[in-house]
Amino acid sequence: MSSEELARRLQRRLDAEHRDTKPGSPAQTAADEEQPPPLRPVTGVNGDASSELTEKLNRRLDIHDGTAKPKQMKVFNPYTEFKEFSRKQIKDMEKMFKRFDSGKDGFIDLMELKLMMEKLGAPQTHLGLKNMIKEVDEDYDGKLSYREFLLIFRRAAAGELQEESGLMALARLSEIDVSTKGVLGARDFFEAKLNLYVLNYLFKVHSDTFTNVKLSKYYFCIK
Repeated sequence: MSSEELARRLQRRLDAEHRDTKPGSPAQTAADEEQPPPLRPVTGVNGDASSELTEKLNRRLDIHDGTAKPKQMKVFNPYTEFKEFSRKQIKDMEKMFKRFDSGKDGFIDLMELKLMMEKLGAPQTHLGLKNMIKEVDEDYDGKLSYREFLLIFRRAAAGELQEESGLMALARLSEIDVSTKGVLGARDFFEAKLNLYVLNYLFKVHSDTFTNVKLSKYYFCIK
């Protein structure tokens, strides 16, 4: 829709509000005497930003006029939209999302995100939490949907997140199952792997030494 059409619709809305005023009242008389000046066409920088803003304004006018058509809900399939992740990775992300969606409404709001970051060992300020949501909040509802939650991991994998940002901390720390291991479980996990590696190495060295000793004894016996 052009900017001229948008201006005409806004003018019709103002006219309708004036017509709702009781005839003969002082407010109506004043409205008749002082007609509002016609709105000038909306002008601005051409591009995606201006067209997106125009579309949103038109949508709000349609809702106000009662002529808005219900939006068709797209069926979200994470496996086809986020093909860069394996099914197991998406399942793990889904489990994490549902674990912190304490309200079970399909969204992670500000308080639920606050609890999540505290559980992950990277607490954020109130402003930091709002900025985290804002960075991936495509529908501007102030909370994270499951799809927006997956966008965090997509942007992290693509290197589009700042290293010290809250979203990067979420993506990095979520690799540990904090519900069972806790924040300190990460350290214990890596220490356990290191100890296992050392034990395997010592066992290998010990086995090689033991084998060499047996071979030496066998050699001397034959000799």
